[in-house]
Amino acid sequence: MTVTVRSLETAVPPTILIQPVARDVFAAQPGLTRLGQRLVRTCFDGAAIDTRHTAVAEMSLDFAGPDPTFYDGASGLLLNPTTKERNDLFASEASALFIECAAKALAAAEGLTAEDITHVVTVSCTGFFNPGPDYKIVRALGLAPSVQRYHLGFMGCYAAFPALRAAKAFCDADPQAVVLVVSVELCSLHVRTSNNPDTIMGSSLFADGAAAAVVTARELETTGTFLELDHFETVLTPVGEDSMAWNIGDHGFEMVLDSYVPKIIDEHIVGALEPLLASSPLQGLPYSDIKHWAIHPGGRSILDKVQSKLALSEEQLVPARETLRNFGNMSSATVMFVLKHILELPQQSAREDICAMAFGPGLTVESALFTKVGSPSSPPTETGELVTAGHA
Repeated sequence: MTVTVRSLETAVPPTILIQPVARDVFAAQPGLTRLGQRLVRTCFDGAAIDTRHTAVAEMSLDFAGPDPTFYDGASGLLLNPTTKERNDLFASEASALFIECAAKALAAAEGLTAEDITHVVTVSCTGFFNPGPDYKIVRALGLAPSVQRYHLGFMGCYAAFPALRAAKAFCDADPQAVVLVVSVELCSLHVRTSNNPDTIMGSSLFADGAAAAVVTARELETTGTFLELDHFETVLTPVGEDSMAWNIGDHGFEMVLDSYVPKIIDEHIVGALEPLLASSPLQGLPYSDIKHWAIHPGGRSILDKVQSKLALSEEQLVPARETLRNFGNMSSATVMFVLKHILELPQQSAREDICAMAFGPGLTVESALFTKVGSPSSPPTETGELVTAGHA
């Protein structure tokens, strides 16, 4: 019995942040020291991000609503809403994204309907409300009221892996189970102006997005590409507890993202992968021989360290770097965007290995092995002859 992801879909809010424009807004805030201004420019320019999305419509350049709460476009001032005001916006905007992305994933799952869903697992670390997103999804999609519901809250950037691992466990226990996993993170609700390097770093990286997957062990016909969920592992590094954290303050959630994090990952990533690969046919192979790498792009320097330490090629980092460039760091949803990018790459063989990992508070390293399954793409033809250049 094999547990598979039958569909994987993503969604983002409509308001787009263009990185240089956002940089200039943050750099122009009153109260910044000269060092703070330099840090803003350095962090934003070095983030390897072009665009991000935000649920804060006030951040749109053409927003003209009255009484702004987060950003006053007329004066160019970033405001300082309370945690309640930020969380109220989370409740309304996250609910819509949870429902939208869940509906997309369900519609894309061949051979399955709302009546088939037996479990819902929701994920977020950027806000709270109850009845929660699991409840909202059940009601909006017309799922059975008996559907089992679980919410993984406040775990951070690695939380998609525990969610998928839980879905696999449900399906291993019941081969007829169909699990809907949905992650929504609205990180931009918590950005603020500050001279604090951690806060500036977070403001330059974090963004909003949603991802959803339908997971089952049922044997179903499919015409597309899907993922097999093979194995998961969790490792806590021996250092780093204070280097990455997510605290609740009076004016939003406060991110701690120490510049030491890439060094911790550099020193401990090989050890973190050992238990994942120990019982796998991939054990002992050079890391570069593993076809695909779904690395959570916590930041450009993290990707640089992983690539260098594991001797991965530029091509193997493309899904992570492109996700970072186009969407920023969307916390737990981000690695799902990377996996979707990999799923949409041309299939070169019927089965292709994926090694995936994400990092979060603790410092926690979550990793997983997946298999991408599908029909190999036909190579292009020219005047009836096969053209094989560029194909492995």
